[in-house]
Amino acid sequence: MWDRRFTLYFAARTVSLFGDAMMPVAAALAVGALYGITGAGVVLGTWTGTFVVLVLFGGVFADRFGARRMMIGADLARVLTQGVLAVAFFAGRPPFWLLVAMAALAGAAVAMFLPGVNGMVPLVAAEPQRANATLKVADALAHLLGPALAGLLITVTGAGTVYAIDAGTFLLSALCLGLVRFAPAVPAHEEPPAPARSLRRDLRQGWHEFRSRTWMWAVILIWVVYGVLIFGPLVPLSSALVGARLGPNAYGLAVSFLGVGTVLGGLLALRLRPARPLAAGAGAMVLYTVLPLCVALDAGLPLLLGGHAVGGGALAFWSVMWATSVQTHTPPAVLNRVSAYELAGSVSGIALGQILAGPATALASPGRLMLVSAGTCLAGCAALLAIPAIRGLRRADPARDVAG
Repeated sequence: MWDRRFTLYFAARTVSLFGDAMMPVAAALAVGALYGITGAGVVLGTWTGTFVVLVLFGGVFADRFGARRMMIGADLARVLTQGVLAVAFFAGRPPFWLLVAMAALAGAAVAMFLPGVNGMVPLVAAEPQRANATLKVADALAHLLGPALAGLLITVTGAGTVYAIDAGTFLLSALCLGLVRFAPAVPAHEEPPAPARSLRRDLRQGWHEFRSRTWMWAVILIWVVYGVLIFGPLVPLSSALVGARLGPNAYGLAVSFLGVGTVLGGLLALRLRPARPLAAGAGAMVLYTVLPLCVALDAGLPLLLGGHAVGGGALAFWSVMWATSVQTHTPPAVLNRVSAYELAGSVSGIALGQILAGPATALASPGRLMLVSAGTCLAGCAALLAIPAIRGLRRADPARDVAG
């Protein structure tokens, strides 16, 4: 697996993920210190909203012009946005309009970048599951180290340094992606000639490919519910509950154990090759229930840390099974567009859950809402295993161009 192409792609994704992991902390601390919680929320919401609006177009452009080209362009755009913010923070107090404008441009760049991530994996790795598991471990390590480094740098040197480092990670990512080369037989759909087709037709074709796979749209429907009731409210509610009871350091430690579990789940996915990957992933997701449950039941610190580790491992294992299934059961020519539809569904649910978390506490206590999250997780796993198209989906040969 570790040939030149995958090594370069792994390096590009790792440094890019590290930069991504630093940004929420930088936005919350640096922007929040200047413009309060509302200002930080507007900046983060602008980023998320722009991404959701444009990600479908990112999938079309990745299929039309090539995933690698779009990813390089998106990286260079983020070099510009993060570099401008670095200069602005070094110069003093950035105006709020500049923070919002750069957040919108960065969100648009990510919308052009992420749909191609799925499409690139089969091009750079002969074994997509092993590649996805390895990338998931890198993702977990980035989210372990990135936030801590961002917080330290903001305290010691200021926000400008964090944004400058972030710009550097995207520059390095673009360089590594630019050095990736494909054999003549591989990139026929990666670097296609400009076709004479309309944007509407491309979007419609991507939607047709997405909805023609029952297992795919059914999972995304469940994941939208998960986003609203589990993943979206998890951070604001669990941080409030754990922070109030055990202190902010305990919550930070719990998040670190979530990352440890993610690493272990990725390593497990490197070893196991289930014949029915989504059924195996759904079985693993049952274990994710312990994470919101231990928060809701005011578990002591050891149980809380263990619950986060188990939850992180379960989610990582599912993520690898899901990504591999999408990559190997979707024709390469439409893979980026299909990935865009599943990204749009997943992220929109999380965004809605984040927005509703605060108002929901007027109706029920955070602990009760976390119990709802735990129940939703179990119900969702039961639904995943009850749907024959999901339960029965078999591992595909990555070399085949599968119609679904």
